[in-house]
Amino acid sequence: MRIEIHPEHPEPRKIARAVHALRSGECIAYPTDTVYGLGCSIDDKRAIESLYLMKQMTRTQPLALVVPDLSGIARFAVVQDFHYRFLKHLVPGPYTFILEATREVPKLLMMKRKTIGIRVPAHPIPIALTRELGAPIISTTASHPLDGPDALQDPDDIDDRFPMLSMVLDVGWGGAHPSTVIDLTQTEPRLVRAGAGMELLEERFGMRRPLDETSLEDD
Repeated sequence: MRIEIHPEHPEPRKIARAVHALRSGECIAYPTDTVYGLGCSIDDKRAIESLYLMKQMTRTQPLALVVPDLSGIARFAVVQDFHYRFLKHLVPGPYTFILEATREVPKLLMMKRKTIGIRVPAHPIPIALTRELGAPIISTTASHPLDGPDALQDPDDIDDRFPMLSMVLDVGWGGAHPSTVIDLTQTEPRLVRAGAGMELLEERFGMRRPLDETSLEDD
């Protein structure tokens, strides 16, 4: 079911409707500052399993957390002073950060090194959703194996491909480039995947695109 929603000033009743679906253990599609994401509540194991099922992913493929601000990052990831100095220049924005996970993160979501991908999108809708929910959204890119690795941009296509979704929050066509993934588990940031927002990283931090890019199932 598609629900058209204002991209800059999302209607509170529509946000409340989506949050009710999340609290009921359902999965939704929603826009971000990069591509559309598929998401569910961090508190519902069955919904997380549904995300893996509808994307036909193995349990070794990581999902990411969407949080509303830097405080949300600090709750679910270990943030050192040197991390904070880096993060404050890029949050909110089209970046996913790999950090050491805190005990707040369900084990189902942790990678082998006990790390988690986490981001704060520069988009009013995911921010409104996470604030109203009072918890992170588990996120994965709205892509389907039948269509290849690229994200689906048309909300109609997302609705058709994922009948298990409770709703699609529709703001029109989504972006073509996923978030840029940055590993912050060491003292120096390491670029894992080049995506949206690379220009700022190159200009401000001198970071360059990696020769070998690994996959992270986020938005």
